[in-house]
Amino acid sequence: MATDKENIREDRGKCLVDEAVKVFWTYGIKSVTMDDMSARLGISKKTLYQHVKDKNDLVAKVLRHVRTQFKEAIDEELAKELNAIDELFAITNRVAGELRGIHPSIHFDLEKYHPEAFHEMLENKRSEIYGCMAANMQRGIREGVYRDDLDIPMIAMIYIARFDLVFDGELFPPEQFNMDDLHWELFRYHIRGIASAKGLKYLEKKVAKEMTPATGHPSHHL
Repeated sequence: MATDKENIREDRGKCLVDEAVKVFWTYGIKSVTMDDMSARLGISKKTLYQHVKDKNDLVAKVLRHVRTQFKEAIDEELAKELNAIDELFAITNRVAGELRGIHPSIHFDLEKYHPEAFHEMLENKRSEIYGCMAANMQRGIREGVYRDDLDIPMIAMIYIARFDLVFDGELFPPEQFNMDDLHWELFRYHIRGIASAKGLKYLEKKVAKEMTPATGHPSHHL
């Protein structure tokens, strides 16, 4: 059993990682040194190294922390037991919200300078997205809002491929494409391809009601 001292140290470590996420997401990863990080966190470099071995270790811990937070957020949406379209809409809203304001170099920095942590994140993300999309399609078919002839494994993989492309800085330069808009376009593209006539009617009504200029999300007709 962990001692009170160990529990306190663990809690401090979690808080440190949580704050480090904000620093990396705001300034990028490559540009932030460990000296910068300790200064921005308001702690000594010695204290920082009591919780992480080096920058690679900090990046890995940050990505695991973000993954845990994201999974908890998605689980909250799944627990609401919405219909399939509402569920996917809510998840897309969460994803867009989480990515809003993230420094545009994050994906490139991870892939180039922290490949091990990047590939761990990629594999976990793909597995979770696949499971989420497959379950969503199964529900949508049962509810009659998705086509009943969907090849679920194939479409789930296509969705993952499109999701990965959104983060390709060369294909979608951040100065030209807004990350928030890209995710909503992905949502629309995906739904229009899998929805039944019933689902499309429901979606049109939902978008007309919820995706307005006041929300900051695209308001185009689907």
